Amino acid sequence: MSLSHTAAEYMLSDALLPDPGGSRAKGLRLELPSDRLLKFVTVGLPLCLVSLAFAREFSAGLQISCFSPTNFTGKQSAYVDTACWDSLLHHGFDAEGHAVTKSLWVLKVFPYSLLVVAVLMYMPYLLWRYAAVPALHSDLLFIIDELDKSYNRSVRLVQHMRKVQQASAEPERFWEEYERARRERYFEFPLLERYLTCKQHAHSLVFIYILRSLLLLLFMAATCLYLVFLHLNIFFQDEFSCSIKTGLLQAEPHIPPLIPCKLVVFSVFQLISLSVGGVYVLLIPVVIYNALQLCQWDKGLLSVYEMLPAFDLLSRKMLTCPVNDLNVILLFLRANISELTSFGRLNAVSALREATANKRDIDTVVDFMTLLAGLETTKPKH
Repeated sequence: MSLSHTAAEYMLSDALLPDPGGSRAKGLRLELPSDRLLKFVTVGLPLCLVSLAFAREFSAGLQISCFSPTNFTGKQSAYVDTACWDSLLHHGFDAEGHAVTKSLWVLKVFPYSLLVVAVLMYMPYLLWRYAAVPALHSDLLFIIDELDKSYNRSVRLVQHMRKVQQASAEPERFWEEYERARRERYFEFPLLERYLTCKQHAHSLVFIYILRSLLLLLFMAATCLYLVFLHLNIFFQDEFSCSIKTGLLQAEPHIPPLIPCKLVVFSVFQLISLSVGGVYVLLIPVVIYNALQLCQWDKGLLSVYEMLPAFDLLSRKMLTCPVNDLNVILLFLRANISELTSFGRLNAVSALREATANKRDIDTVVDFMTLLAGLETTKPKH
C-alpha cells in the first residue's frame, strides 16, 4: 500500500465520529435559553420579594402605627394597633359630609397575592413540561442520532469506495458505476429527510408552544393590571382613620370616634409592586419575540446539514409555512448544538467547500471526502 493510500485511510478514519460515551437523554436541553430566563425571572422575582416582605413582617411585628389618645395605657394602645390592623377599614366623609368607609384589607393579602402570581407564572411551564416535552425529547434523540449516523455513513461509504477502486481491475467501469450511483441517488439515506418532512405537517408542539406564550402574556398582563388597580385605589393612602367603637366599647365616652393610623409597611409594598410590574412590562417584548421566532426558518442550521446526502430541504425548496413542529424542533436543535457532534465537522466541511475552486462539483460530504481521499470525481452534468 502506497503512502498516499495510507494517509487517505488515516484521514477517513479520523473523520469518523466517536461513539457517544454516555446517554444523550440526560444532557438534552428541553427549554430554550430565553424561556428558561423568563421562567426564573417571572417565577423567582415575586417569590424573592414576598420572602423579603414576610421576613420584615416577622422581624418588625405589626405593620401599623396608630396614634392613640394620651390617656391610653400601653396595653390599650397595643389593642388599638391590633384592632385597626385586623379591620383595615378607613372611615371618612364624602363631599356632602356623609360618612363613608373604604376597606384596605387588600394590603393584608398583598404578599399572598404575589404567591398566587408566582404559581400562575409557573403554570405555562408545567403545561409545556407535561404536554410537549415527552414528544420533543424522543424527537430530538432520534434526529440527533440520525444526523450523526448519516455523517458516519457518508465517511464509511468513501472508505468502501476506496477499497472497491483499489480492487477493481477496470477503473473506467468503477467510475461509470460511481456516476450511475450518483444519478440514481444510491448514496442517499432518505429516512431522516422524510421524517422531518412529516414533521412539517404536524402542529402539536407549535400549538403548545404558542399556547404557553399566550398564557404567559395573559398572566403578566393581568398581574400588571392588578398592580395598577392597587396603586390607583390603595397605594396612595398610607394614612387612614380607624374606629374601635364596636361591641362593648361602643358606649365608652372617653374613646374618640376615629383614631388616625399610619401603615408602616406601605412603602415596602409600593416598592415591591413597582419592581414586579416594571420587570413584567419589560419582559412582555421578550415573550413576543420568542413566539415570533416560529415565523422564520433557521436556515443557518439547515444549510450546514445540506452537506449530508438526502438532506436537501433547502435546495429542493421543501420548506413550507414555518409555523409547524419542524421549526420548533430546529429551535431546540440549535439550543442543543453541543450534543450534535457532526455539526462542527460539517460546518468545517461547508466552510472548506466555499473556499474550494471547484465547489460546484461538491454536493455532499461524500464528494468532499472523495476529493480529500484522492479520488478524482466530477459533478454529473444535468
